[in-house]
Amino acid sequence: MKLFRNLYDWVLSWAHTRFGTPALFGLAFCESSFFPIPPDVLLIALSVSRPKRAFYYALMCSIGSILGGILGYLIGVYFMDLLGWPILHFYELESKFEVVQNLFQKYDAWAVGVAGFTPIPYKLFTIASGAFSINFAVFVIASAISRSARFFLVSALIYKFGPRIQTTIDRYFNLLTLLFFVLLIFGFLVVKWAIH
Repeated sequence: MKLFRNLYDWVLSWAHTRFGTPALFGLAFCESSFFPIPPDVLLIALSVSRPKRAFYYALMCSIGSILGGILGYLIGVYFMDLLGWPILHFYELESKFEVVQNLFQKYDAWAVGVAGFTPIPYKLFTIASGAFSINFAVFVIASAISRSARFFLVSALIYKFGPRIQTTIDRYFNLLTLLFFVLLIFGFLVVKWAIH
């Protein structure tokens, strides 16, 4: 746990440097395929320090995360044995791999969309998407929608309510995520019903 705490503090320290935006992009990129600390931590810190740039930070975070997700996808396609399994083993996610396979069989890219927004380890889904040959275009679209929704929501709250919202986001992030998850599923069902 000390290692993760040190990584967390290191990530936050970038908010107080002129390299905060590139660090945010890099963090979002790496977290989508192998790094343990979610980019929300740095996104919140940067947005609180400069609320008028909150949406710019969300955009950089989204682009980095989507590109990092593509790296995760490619790891699943071409380097599963060399890199994919070691990454999943490091996070003790091997047992979840079959669960993800079942989700893909039932919901296809909708599973990626849900993982992209929620605290579910996104790297598990990006790597698994490649390993299970999920349609690449659908994967990218689902990732772009879900990751952007997550990061722009955080930035919108900070833009609207200022620094005081940071404590609320930190305290109720899982509850807020669950609420959005329910709304997201409802939206998917409506779309599915409308198509059929």
